[in-house]
Amino acid sequence: MSDTTLDWYGCSTFGLHTAGIHILLDAYIDRAANAAGPSPAVGAADIEQCDYIIVGHSHFDHLFGAEQVMANTDATLIGSYETLRVMEAAGVAVDRMIPVAGGETIELERAEGTARLSVFPSQHSCVWSQGPMAQADEVCIGDLGVTHQERQERMAKLMEYLGTELAPAAIEHMMLSMVGHSDRGDGGALVFLLDVLDGRLLFQDTSGHWSGVLRNLRPDVAILAAAGRGNIDGEPIQGSLAQFVGRQADMLRPRKVVLSHHDDWLPGFSVPTDVAPIRDELARVVPTTELLEIGYLAGTPIFQ
Repeated sequence: MSDTTLDWYGCSTFGLHTAGIHILLDAYIDRAANAAGPSPAVGAADIEQCDYIIVGHSHFDHLFGAEQVMANTDATLIGSYETLRVMEAAGVAVDRMIPVAGGETIELERAEGTARLSVFPSQHSCVWSQGPMAQADEVCIGDLGVTHQERQERMAKLMEYLGTELAPAAIEHMMLSMVGHSDRGDGGALVFLLDVLDGRLLFQDTSGHWSGVLRNLRPDVAILAAAGRGNIDGEPIQGSLAQFVGRQADMLRPRKVVLSHHDDWLPGFSVPTDVAPIRDELARVVPTTELLEIGYLAGTPIFQ
């Protein structure tokens, strides 16, 4: 029987329970009051048991809430140097955090058991290349060779849109969630490989990768972000989100794929991702890989 279970809190946040260790993958649980569809029945303030928080990058929809969990528990936070800067500004003690940039291997230890975390550099989705997110089967082309300065200009326009055109409840939520953040962006996206007693799990919280990194990893289960326009080696995919997820699964060859970031967490920017095109693309490209669809707080065994 599998010892490892996965709870989804929405967006790209998951609770991983393995060998007596409680791990939070990202920490964004509390969402805008107008978030579409059902929400998890708990908030960040309700998390009373957590040993580690592992954060993929420092945007608010991944990091907000970590400071609350840290205040309620004895958790250790692992993330980029920018993630640690934001958390320190929020009052989290530096000695409770481990900065990483890719290339580190960390032993996650508790009395009940151990797990091993390997950290790799990654890429953020090309959020600068579009406004509101596109559906999974929408083909996007162009935007190649765009300079860093132009990307920053486009990001500024997107942030202006988010701060003026969303519903008031969403804007209020963003302002609260971004306290301590700066214009330093995502802080350097990371991807993680967790080796636990009964299998190997890959965690990715935004739709981007370095191909040379991803193709050498062989997880049993891969959590793959399914939102926005995919980033392949620094350039936007010339195709659809479904094709991007399929391409990643083809490189990784996991037994199972779990999607993240695909619910409508910030209406007006996010979309309720239609999973059907992704399911069809996975069946075409990696027919032996199962798309494991889990609900909020389902406690799903993932290595069975």
